[in-house]
Amino acid sequence: MRPKTPEVTVDAIIESPTGAIVLVERRFPPLGWALPGGFVDPGESLFKAVCREALEETGLEVDVLSLFHIYSRPWRDPRGDTVSAVYHCKADGTPMGGDDAASAVFFMPDDLPKLMAFDHREIIGDFVRWKTRGVKPSLEA
Repeated sequence: MRPKTPEVTVDAIIESPTGAIVLVERRFPPLGWALPGGFVDPGESLFKAVCREALEETGLEVDVLSLFHIYSRPWRDPRGDTVSAVYHCKADGTPMGGDDAASAVFFMPDDLPKLMAFDHREIIGDFVRWKTRGVKPSLEA
């Protein structure tokens, strides 16, 4: 019998030219605001998945700048264990919610909504520390 392994997901930190980050308001539980992202489809690369998820949930075509970090703590998603590849992306334009995102809005990293889903507030904090001070996230993330 094959062991149950975590699901593979991707998340996009989409920055505007002003440094704002796109968040999507989740249409389905767990509710709250989150980075655009989702599950990787069978036969799909992580790169293609993050581009697809960003487009589906925000209407934005992203330029993927780099892989930011991998997050894999078992408690990070209440639906089950996931491993998420988080990508640093950029995009121009106005985001619009689509697919399972009720809305999509740019937020400044120091003015995030109160209700955030998953560990995305922590991920954004890690990203800001990396951008401003060069501090990389913990390898235990």
